[in-house]
Amino acid sequence: MLLPTFEMSDSAQAAQKVYASYSALERSISVTALEEFVRTGAVDESLAVYAQYLNRGQLQELRRVLQSPIKANAVAVSQFLYTPQGEFLLRRLGEVIKTESRQEKSGFHALRSALILAAADPGGLTLLGLLREYPGSSIRIDLARTLGIASELEKMVSDTGKAMAAVSQKANIEAAVEQTSLSFAKLPDFRRKGKFVTSKKTYRFLDAVRNRFLLTDVYLPNGIDKVPVIVISHGVGTDSSNFEYLGSHLASHGFAVVVPNHPGSDTKQLSSLMKGSANEVAEPNEFYNRPLDVKFVLDQVQQRNKSEFRGRLNFEQVGIFGQSFGGYTGLALAGAQINFAQLQKDCKPQALKETWNVSLLLQCRALELQSKSPLIKHNLRDERIKAVIAVNPITSSIFGETGLNNIKIPVMIVASSDDTVAPALYEQILPFSWIGNQQKYLAVLQGGTHFSAIGEGKGSTDQVGLPSNIVGDDPAQARKYLNSLSLPFFQSYVAGMTKYAPYLNAAYAKAISSQPLGLNLIQSLTSTELAQAFNSGLKEIQKQQKP
Repeated sequence: MLLPTFEMSDSAQAAQKVYASYSALERSISVTALEEFVRTGAVDESLAVYAQYLNRGQLQELRRVLQSPIKANAVAVSQFLYTPQGEFLLRRLGEVIKTESRQEKSGFHALRSALILAAADPGGLTLLGLLREYPGSSIRIDLARTLGIASELEKMVSDTGKAMAAVSQKANIEAAVEQTSLSFAKLPDFRRKGKFVTSKKTYRFLDAVRNRFLLTDVYLPNGIDKVPVIVISHGVGTDSSNFEYLGSHLASHGFAVVVPNHPGSDTKQLSSLMKGSANEVAEPNEFYNRPLDVKFVLDQVQQRNKSEFRGRLNFEQVGIFGQSFGGYTGLALAGAQINFAQLQKDCKPQALKETWNVSLLLQCRALELQSKSPLIKHNLRDERIKAVIAVNPITSSIFGETGLNNIKIPVMIVASSDDTVAPALYEQILPFSWIGNQQKYLAVLQGGTHFSAIGEGKGSTDQVGLPSNIVGDDPAQARKYLNSLSLPFFQSYVAGMTKYAPYLNAAYAKAISSQPLGLNLIQSLTSTELAQAFNSGLKEIQKQQKP
């Protein structure tokens, strides 16, 4: 259904020859020859011209680069490539991959078309697939720069692996200390539903001041008074239905759960983007509007607590859970402040031109808030909120170390090892080490992606399904982990029930961890420990975000 929308070429017009330049040399190589090289390692006459300038290691690297797949799919790729951030990366790739005529505009559209078609391959998006699908009879590529880009991406993957190893090592150390004090086999299994029967009701709130219509789901446990309140904030392109699994789970254990829909960055916005009636996955104002949505909805539910809910909800005990942009939302409400100084430093054209951290492109849009309304100082902190869980949040520049250190309440950061949207090292692991608050936790889903925590949406024609290769390994297991961690965290720090504290440690995480999706939980990780994992200084680690 998407093919007519995205300027697709038919296979008969796909590239047959690649004109590769290496230094001053430029010769043509047939796509067929590259396919044979990838399949068997055979170097034909055209490729041999280049092979004489490459050592054995570089030739093996070229073969690997041509066939290494990226977790992606045509819908997700096309969605991203029609945003300003996606077009930014297209222009960057267009500097090394060009049409035969070398015309910038035609090359831009050709590259976008080829990427979407290549992403539809069941085996994943590869460079060879991109060359195969490129429209026109030939394509020009700067081989040296392509190898350079591959090296940058390889470094990012390698650095993330080192960080994951550091987290795993720290988890082993912490678990060894904690394991002797408690038998986890005797503890209840929090992956299971609780004892309370739950009910769900949807409310329609209108913030007339900001002209925001906020459809909100509320889950309640029946037969219990004075229940703590948890807010769930969804990410870009999803909605409240994607977190029904968590809302109903927490409610079954005695929490009231409030799940608003954020207009401007939900499934309707995604649908508008894909239909061409919107050109942003989220406008810059959403950095303010999302936290203000939560404040407004809490005010509305608190007002109804006096009548409809008969005082059952305890607004002295409120927590928040957020995923992706919702993770940013939760951290902002917990006290993290937008760091315009950090954004100005990280969002300079040259720095952006060199980054492969896609989330930084979105974070930099927040600078427009300062230029449009430089005198406005929104207080995004909500004093009702006593603890926060942020899953796959964006943090590195929008908050930076200064902004994150304003969080004075308990915080849990959840990262996924295979997150290509908000890379774990730059957006969660290193930022976790910056937080000075001692009541902090870092959970890592080994094998998880940016989408592992997102449940299946229900009842919305705007929902876009995500295939298994982009969701990652065993998303059902990921959701069980989040149920198991969220419950004791909120019971301990929102409801004030200290008997749940034994669940919040590395030993418990290891006890419930299983393959193919592993789980680690740690309570501390310093910048020095990360530096040791990289065999380099702290300053060098902090530069990793900008290869």
